[in-house]
Amino acid sequence: MPMNFETVEVTTDLLIIGGGMGACGAAVEAAYWAKQNGLKVTLVDKASMPRSGAVGMGLSAINLYVGLAEGKNTVQDYVKYVKYDLMGVARDDLVANIARHVDSSVHLFEQWGLPLWKDDDGNYVHEGKWQLMISGESYKVIVAEAAKNALGDENIYERVFITDPLLKDGKCVGAVGFSVRENKFYVFKAKAVMCAMGGTVGVFKPKSTGEGAGRSWYPPFSTGSSAYFTFKAGCEMTSQEVRFVPIRFKDAYGPVGAWFLLFKSRATNALGENYMETRADELKNWGKYGAAKPQPANLRNYLGMLDMKEGKGPLFMRTEEAIANLAKQYEGDEKAFKKKMKTLENEAWEDFLDMTIAQALLWAATNVEPEVRSSEIGATEPYFISSHSGASGAWVSGPEDLSGGTDYFWGYANMTTVPGLFAAGDATGACAHKFSSGTHAEGRIAGKSAIKYILEHNTLEEVAPEVIANLKEV
Repeated sequence: MPMNFETVEVTTDLLIIGGGMGACGAAVEAAYWAKQNGLKVTLVDKASMPRSGAVGMGLSAINLYVGLAEGKNTVQDYVKYVKYDLMGVARDDLVANIARHVDSSVHLFEQWGLPLWKDDDGNYVHEGKWQLMISGESYKVIVAEAAKNALGDENIYERVFITDPLLKDGKCVGAVGFSVRENKFYVFKAKAVMCAMGGTVGVFKPKSTGEGAGRSWYPPFSTGSSAYFTFKAGCEMTSQEVRFVPIRFKDAYGPVGAWFLLFKSRATNALGENYMETRADELKNWGKYGAAKPQPANLRNYLGMLDMKEGKGPLFMRTEEAIANLAKQYEGDEKAFKKKMKTLENEAWEDFLDMTIAQALLWAATNVEPEVRSSEIGATEPYFISSHSGASGAWVSGPEDLSGGTDYFWGYANMTTVPGLFAAGDATGACAHKFSSGTHAEGRIAGKSAIKYILEHNTLEEVAPEVIANLKEV
């Protein structure tokens, strides 16, 4: 049934598309520099910012914290880790730029009110070498609040679905879309645009069936908007063949990171064999990557899948063994032992209650006590993402001090090959393992860079009315 959509025009200097961690990082940073130069920053999100993006439900850990001030790691340590885990598929300049700025984003989160776990000495509790434990049910709410405060409500448009970029003389000069709540067609005109619209889920059928058919590990509302927008704008893309297949707890897709890193758990096949040990010779076939510590995630997954192929499945996370091992040091001190066990049980459940509530519900519904019995794990369906452990996205410029004088730099950090179009998070390729904090930091990098571009190209390009009319008709 035909409907009359009112056309709403919004003119701004910088248009940020998305509402996740990258968009929030860009909003905070760009707004700071924009106010100093009399510029306007506008954000448009298809959802509602407090619960928008990949960590909208919450998170149990910040997966990227280099710890530069503490001297724990170096930027190059992280670059090497990322390159080895992705079997060499990574841009040193992009990964290094994120790594050297990410700690400041984490410190901002803490200033804004995010509870980070601390030990008795007041130090951060590490899940692993790069990860910090948090009480993160409201992680995204806290980060979004800071972004909203920086922009002002009058510059935020929620529940507006962007469909197309606006292009003029090879430049990106805005975007169009429609409200999902009102009969309104929006035309956003801008001097620069930043894309941070999430990754791609749903290309491959989820392993969940029946009532759980819509369940996936990565957010089901990450429907490929970043890839679509950058493709449509004419951006050069990279690593589109890289698919991320994580190992997760079966059925509810609960992440396994805390169990491997914090609880020091093992994964075994149905016979109780640790396939990382029984198939160690297979790693020798992969050269330096097979010898890397830790082993690349795809090789760990591959060894488990070889066991499955030979009929040794299913695979199990030995949760009961891990908790028992951690509590052993308290044997002989009954009071301390009970206190430690209670803490471990709480941490085991909080890991999922912070971010994957369905896993905690499944455990409760099936009477699973992780300190008593193992839980089944398995490979998920593939995803196309770049902020986590994938690499697919737009090819973007590196920073001048790291990439200047090379083909990896063309004027502005994180600008795509289309002038005026910047990208962050799942929208950028070849710089994996950003996770939530690194994506926020990359958004800040792109936001500041976009403001610099606007100051040096301070012209609003008008697209022909018939072009907009055609887009509205479609």
